[in-house]
Amino acid sequence: MPGTGHVSTAIRPEQGFSTLDTLLAQFRDALVTVPGTGPVPSGHVPGGQGRHVLVSRAVPGSLRRRFAPLANSRFQLLFLATFGSGIGNWLAVIALQVDVYDRTHSGWWVAGLLVATILPAIFLGVLFGPLVDRLSRKRLMIASDVARLGVFAALPFVDDAASIVALATVAGIGNAFFRPAVLAGLPNLVPDDELADANALLQLVEWLTTAVGPFAGGAIVAASSPDVAYGVNAATFAFSAALVALIPGRLLQSERAIGRGHWSDLREGFALVRTSRPLMTVLVVWSLALFGAGAVNVAEIFLAKATFDSGAFGFGLLWTGTGVGYVVGGLGASTWIARQGVGRIYVIALATFAVGVVAAGSSPNVWVAAVAMFVSGVGNGTAIVANIVLVQRGTPDRLRGRAFTVLMSATYAAMGVGLIAAGPLTDVFGARWVYAGAAACIGAAAALGAALLAGAADEGRRGLAEAA
Repeated sequence: MPGTGHVSTAIRPEQGFSTLDTLLAQFRDALVTVPGTGPVPSGHVPGGQGRHVLVSRAVPGSLRRRFAPLANSRFQLLFLATFGSGIGNWLAVIALQVDVYDRTHSGWWVAGLLVATILPAIFLGVLFGPLVDRLSRKRLMIASDVARLGVFAALPFVDDAASIVALATVAGIGNAFFRPAVLAGLPNLVPDDELADANALLQLVEWLTTAVGPFAGGAIVAASSPDVAYGVNAATFAFSAALVALIPGRLLQSERAIGRGHWSDLREGFALVRTSRPLMTVLVVWSLALFGAGAVNVAEIFLAKATFDSGAFGFGLLWTGTGVGYVVGGLGASTWIARQGVGRIYVIALATFAVGVVAAGSSPNVWVAAVAMFVSGVGNGTAIVANIVLVQRGTPDRLRGRAFTVLMSATYAAMGVGLIAAGPLTDVFGARWVYAGAAACIGAAAALGAALLAGAADEGRRGLAEAA
């Protein structure tokens, strides 16, 4: 890797890429083997470098199209790197909280840990968002992984809660830069007609790691100690950094922003969001939706344990319903967007999200509520993919990193306010009323999105008429 001062003599970089590409191709062939048809032989697809036949002809065409980005060997690397980084993030969720709790038995310390992990995404993303456009996105992603690797390599050697929280803050900084760099670089890595599918696949990875990571972290901590989980966590970030290092930097960034000073760059990012109808739609609409989602997150355990008297099992059942809905929504989003358009699907997804939440809050038992949370998860998952597509298509490459960091910071902050507000409201009014209020917020977001995106369409039609 450039700048390290060390080059391995065991294997050259191009040999390493070829070897990994061969292994990935063999792995693909194993995955797509259909009984009675045999594996699909690897071969180059006309018109695309580094692309391979991915699925058997026995697989339905819609499914082949949905997984088409995985035929791009560079996207495979990003896909697997995101998986490794995501597993690391969610392993940390369990290991860090168990470690701090065991040392302090204090809710304040656990709360401080959680605040420390989210604050960088809110503040540093806004303040240093221009770096995602000005610096090499590839190097920024690698630096984020290496920083988090260092954090978890150091954690077994600290012996007080304050040091754990401080190191968790550093890991949060890495988190704040890694995902915007991935999303900003993605449109340069895949064709525009595969962008929605690529976004859906990366989002699917995030949701799968959300399910797998905490389970794996809990199993590791229960069987051994947080220190072992920290070691495994460090290895996942090393894995992610190694894969990102194999992606040519030019494929993550078509142009590098020319800096005119940090504050000027920052103002340019805010001005872009303020003047772009799609970006302003995401800012306003998704902030309102995440305020409601934050309230649901707080009230959910009260709904399961107090309202339905279903205990921890019921709480897990509600979460499982939501998670399965995320996966279905994420996988279906690209097809629905291709058929109906991103604006229409965005509004429908938000409305579905709201209907699922209000249905869960008014359900007679946890089983019905779990089905309702599945519905809400489908809407939520689809809306997330639509958000990303709106930003990617509505932002020039040199400003895309800033757009993502500004929007993520603002919407995370809105969700934080929802989390804080929902605590006392749940105590006073109960979980059902909080769910009803959250659904109203999300429903209002859907109506607002319809109005704002209709306005954007009208502006586009006026612009075409003037041009004619």
